[in-house]
Amino acid sequence: MLEHLMEGTNRQKVTLDDAENRRLAKSDPDLFLELHPAPVLIDEVQYAPELFSYIKIRVDSGAEPGSYWLTGSQAFQLMELAQESLAGRTAIIHMSALSQSELYGDGWTEPLSLTPEQINGRKAHLSSCSPVEMYERIWNGGMPGHRSGKYRDRDVFYSSYIQTYINRDVTDMIPGVDKLLFADFIRAAACRAGQMLNTHDIALDVGVSDDTAKRWLRVLERSEIIFYLRPYANNLLKRTVKTPKMYFFDTGLVSYLTKYSSPEILQNGAINGAVLENYTVAEIRKTWQNNAKECLIHYYRDKDTNEIDLVIEGDGELHPLEIKKSTNPGTELVSAFRVLDKGSVPRGTGAILCLRETVSAIDKHTWILPIWMI
Repeated sequence: MLEHLMEGTNRQKVTLDDAENRRLAKSDPDLFLELHPAPVLIDEVQYAPELFSYIKIRVDSGAEPGSYWLTGSQAFQLMELAQESLAGRTAIIHMSALSQSELYGDGWTEPLSLTPEQINGRKAHLSSCSPVEMYERIWNGGMPGHRSGKYRDRDVFYSSYIQTYINRDVTDMIPGVDKLLFADFIRAAACRAGQMLNTHDIALDVGVSDDTAKRWLRVLERSEIIFYLRPYANNLLKRTVKTPKMYFFDTGLVSYLTKYSSPEILQNGAINGAVLENYTVAEIRKTWQNNAKECLIHYYRDKDTNEIDLVIEGDGELHPLEIKKSTNPGTELVSAFRVLDKGSVPRGTGAILCLRETVSAIDKHTWILPIWMI
């Protein structure tokens, strides 16, 4: 993407994957920046942390905003370096897998909201799909290398992705890690995507201690393989659970790791509901992240078994969302929404997100929305 944006400009690119570039950047960062003056794109910059203090000097000396584009595949390490050395001097962009709008629509994006105007507007930019086609989207995922057609064999692509991730990123963060055991650990986590986190069960499946499983989950989170939804709570809702729910950033990876060989088998498989929820939550996050906005999104569950799949907080209201593998969801699904009325933040418009192909409504406060419209 950045190389595309560089076209027709005088910005140059240099990568620290090159051993000679990396050696110079580490041994003489000032000379390296003299040889590669701004505007410049420096790729895999995490390999030479020595550069950051020298970039800071140049920024503080009047370098134009955007003079230095810094990219890297090891997200956590790059973020740590940027926050420590360039605090207040960086804009940070998280690159997710491709969204529905990019893959199946016209590329238009706007943070999901439940106003009639936006819902009607989304129809014009996004393409509808049947339940079968939705599971094709889930199974294929959104990784650019695969979806662009550059790597046509999905299984080979994801196999190579996992091997590269473990051999490069994981071994850097966990020296001496058992690579085969860690691969089994990722698969065990994928089997529980879209569910409340149970670290002990994952550890038991793989044969590692609970403490090891916790450390390895932190590695998956830091390297943006997984993310968590925290439970919603406020001072008036005292019986809520504390356990987060775990999701993967890419459902194609989940489908590959859980050994579903086709979209049809996935649609009828044991994880069909959980992977649909994972896909929906990830797509909602993308609508916000692709607009460089933070999405305040939670789930709700209390000790009385009341549960709401998603609660989006925005503009002083709570918007409850239920996700269902159904084309004709019943009105009973929204009964749990009323529990939010006990809290201190007012409840706004809610919705059931499902596999129907057209928009409908239960009442003026609750939409029935197709997941393809996210």
